[in-house]
Amino acid sequence: MRTNLNHFINGEWIGSTGSETIQVCNPATEEVIGEISSGTEEDLNKAVAAAKAAFPSFSKTSKEERIQLLEAIANEYENKKDELIDVITEELGSPVSISQNVHYTMGYNHFKHAAEALKNFSFEENRGNHKIRKESIGVSGLITPWNFPTNQTSTKIAGAIAAGSPMVLKPASMTPFAAMMLADILATAGVPKGVFNLVNGSGSTIGNGISKHPDIDFVSFTGSGKVGEKIMKNGAETIKKVALELGGKSPLVVLEDADMEKAAKTAAWNIMMNTGQVCSAATRAIIPASKKEAFEKAVKQAVSSFEYGDPKQTETKTGPLISKDQWDTVQSYIEKGIHEGATLLLGGTGKPEDLETGYYVKPTVFTDVTNDMVIAQEEIFGPVLSVITYNDLDEALEIANDTIYGLAGYVVGKDKETLAHVANNIKAGQITVNDGKTDFFAPFGGYKQSGIGREWGDYGIEEYLEVKAIMGLSS
Repeated sequence: MRTNLNHFINGEWIGSTGSETIQVCNPATEEVIGEISSGTEEDLNKAVAAAKAAFPSFSKTSKEERIQLLEAIANEYENKKDELIDVITEELGSPVSISQNVHYTMGYNHFKHAAEALKNFSFEENRGNHKIRKESIGVSGLITPWNFPTNQTSTKIAGAIAAGSPMVLKPASMTPFAAMMLADILATAGVPKGVFNLVNGSGSTIGNGISKHPDIDFVSFTGSGKVGEKIMKNGAETIKKVALELGGKSPLVVLEDADMEKAAKTAAWNIMMNTGQVCSAATRAIIPASKKEAFEKAVKQAVSSFEYGDPKQTETKTGPLISKDQWDTVQSYIEKGIHEGATLLLGGTGKPEDLETGYYVKPTVFTDVTNDMVIAQEEIFGPVLSVITYNDLDEALEIANDTIYGLAGYVVGKDKETLAHVANNIKAGQITVNDGKTDFFAPFGGYKQSGIGREWGDYGIEEYLEVKAIMGLSS
C-alpha cells in the first residue's frame, strides 16, 4: 500500500486538517493500492500562504540559479527512475514499456529542456526609448490530469521554476503517487521551502479553491473542457490569468500517395498508446475513398498486432482504462457508433477475452463513419478509431477542421508540397508530419475549444511571466 495522508507544504509533509480520504485503485487489478487525504480549504490556504511568502525571494533569483535548480531536479528525477516507472505502471495501469519510454521520459525531458531553454531566454530587452522586462507572475496554481502523471506535472513545474514562480499543485486523485514522488525529488534537489507545494483532494474543493483564490495569480490546467470552462469562470472573479490545455479530436489526414501500411501503423499507435487516453491522439483517420479497402485491411492488422493485458509484462503495449467510469463511457460511445450506423471493423462492446478483471476494453475501429456522427465529433478517450473517407484534398481539410477542437493534427504522405499544404491548413496547435519526432522545445497547446496558451520550452516559461514596459531607461 502506498498510503500517504499528508500534503507537502512549505518544504515538509504535514497532516491534513480534515479527516476525509480518497482511495487509489490499480485499474489492471481493480484493487485498492493506497489512500490519500482529501484536502480542505484550510490546507489549501496554508499552501498558498507558503508560496506567497516564498515569492519575494524566489522571483529575484538569477537565471543561472534556476538553471542549476532545474538540472539538479532532472538529475534527482533520473535517480528515481525505477521507482517512478513502478508507480506509474501501478496507479495508471500503463504498460511498463510505456511507463518508461513515454511517461518517465517525457517528465525528464521537460526539466532538461526547460533548463536549456532558460539559458537562451532573455528577461530584459531594450526597444527604442523603453525597456521591456519579463517578471514572474506570482503564485501559480497547477491542476493536472490522471492520464500523464509525470508529463503534465513536470512541464508545469519546470515552467514555473524557470520563471521564478512559486506554486501549488493539485494532482489528479486517481494517479497522485507519481506527483507526490516529485515533491520529494524537488526537495532533495534543493528547491527552497514554499516554492513547491502539493495539496491532494477533490476538484470541487481544491480545484475550485485554486481557481478562485485571490492570492493565486495564474492557473495552469490540463483536463476536460467542462472543468476548463469552470476554471475560466472562477478565475474571472479575480481577473487572474488562466492557461488551459483541454480535449481533442485530432485528424490523421492520409494522402493519396501515402503507404497505407505505414499510415495504418500511425493510426493504430495513436489509439493504442496509453489505451487511447491521450488528448492529442489522432482518433479520426481521414483517408482517400480510393484507398478505403487497402487502409481498412492494414489498420485492422496493425491494431490487432498490439499486445494488451498485464501492464507488468514487457510484451504488453496496451493496458486498461483508468477506471470503471471511464470504461462505461467508452462502452457508451461504442454503442453510439453502432447505433449511428457506422460499420464495426474491429472490436466492439465488452471486455477482451480472458481479461475479465481490470478495466480492459476491446480496441475498436469504425469505418463508414461520417463526420457528423457523435463518435467523430466527441472525445472518447479510449482505443476507438473512426475512419472517414474523402474525395479530394479540399474535402479532407474541411472534415479535418469540422470540430470544436484544435489540439493536434497529423498528416502522412510523400509529396512535400502537399504535406506542407495540409499541415498549414489544419487548424490545430501542433501538427505532426510522417511521424516526426517530438521536440520538447516546440510549443504545445490548442486552437478553439482545445485550450488557451502554450507549454514546453520557452513558450512554457512565458506562461508564468508578466510583461512590463519601462519608459526612459533603455541603454
